[in-house]
Amino acid sequence: MQFIDEVRIRAIAGDGGRGCVAFRREKFVPKGGPSGGDGGRGGSVVFVGSENANTLFPLRHRAQLKAERGRHGEGSNRAGRSGEDIEVTVPLGTVVFDDEDDRFIGEVLEHEQRLVVAQGGRGGLGNANFATSTRQAPRYAQPGEEGEQLWLRCELKLLADVGVVGLPNAGKSTFISVVTAAKPKIADYPFTTLAPQLGVVARGVVDRPFVIADLPGLIEGASEGAGLGHRFLRHVERCRALVHLVDVSAREMAPDEPGADVELEIIEGELRSFDPGLLSRPRIVVATKMDAVDPERLGALETAAAARELRLFRISSVTHEGLDPVVAALGELLERTDPFPTIGGRVDRSAESSEPSKADQAEELPEEEDRPVRRLDLDSWDGPS
Repeated sequence: MQFIDEVRIRAIAGDGGRGCVAFRREKFVPKGGPSGGDGGRGGSVVFVGSENANTLFPLRHRAQLKAERGRHGEGSNRAGRSGEDIEVTVPLGTVVFDDEDDRFIGEVLEHEQRLVVAQGGRGGLGNANFATSTRQAPRYAQPGEEGEQLWLRCELKLLADVGVVGLPNAGKSTFISVVTAAKPKIADYPFTTLAPQLGVVARGVVDRPFVIADLPGLIEGASEGAGLGHRFLRHVERCRALVHLVDVSAREMAPDEPGADVELEIIEGELRSFDPGLLSRPRIVVATKMDAVDPERLGALETAAAARELRLFRISSVTHEGLDPVVAALGELLERTDPFPTIGGRVDRSAESSEPSKADQAEELPEEEDRPVRRLDLDSWDGPS
């Protein structure tokens, strides 16, 4: 399935059903009184987190997400049926915004977590709720509220413990393939990896498995939209620790190709431009392709890492040299690192509808000018007094 990490889609929640105006008319029951039932609640649009999903692709080709409206109330105090919610499975790490005003709606971080992205309208109260000692035959009922309708912008930010960064062909995908069971496409040309790759590290040197992600396509200017990196820098925000891979192999180099120390600076600059806080995350530097090392490149990287007080490891993914110390160091970093960073706190819009009591709804009747007009039945001459 194609990796899609940003989608814009229309969400339409169901309208609430209208309350009913009715009166009890039975033999031997004179002046039976009002018996209009309440309207049903409109269905909501709900995102449900799944640890088995890893892309927003299923949303890409849907025209809209539309929930069912609530049924109207009926006589004999029969309430209308509530509209069914529409549930949409999304991967963990999905962040939802109102695309029109960039308002943060919420984020899905846990398996089976439910996030209401468009709230269904409340059902209107029937006239049976408005009978009083002075008005025993009210001919008034509330209309149902309209459900929310909005354009959503959904972004996926992968929930990985460790993010692997580096210039193209630094050996990131090969590293992922040998420390996890992931099988990313690997080839000897830039931008081999066109989508983030996730794998679970469960080698014997770590006490607890962790998730590691290859974040591809970072080049100079990525934070401003160059190359592929601008699409994937958002995924770094979730990573609790970073491992920075730098190629130190002896090979034929272009005249303008940067040294190993400059490669380190380039990626640091892109991370800093995207989010200055990223460089404060726990980080280690790894010199890759030690099976064909260039001593001059390795020396430059050692000096640069020492100047930044970063631990430097040396590996060869081909011969598996040095892999266990790197994995062990990452496990130690995660043991003392806080959980996933979230976006400005989590908005809790539970899928359990918090319906107000009938008394509270009755109090919302438009008896004053500042009451919401949407709760008025403009077609009724017998409004509340």
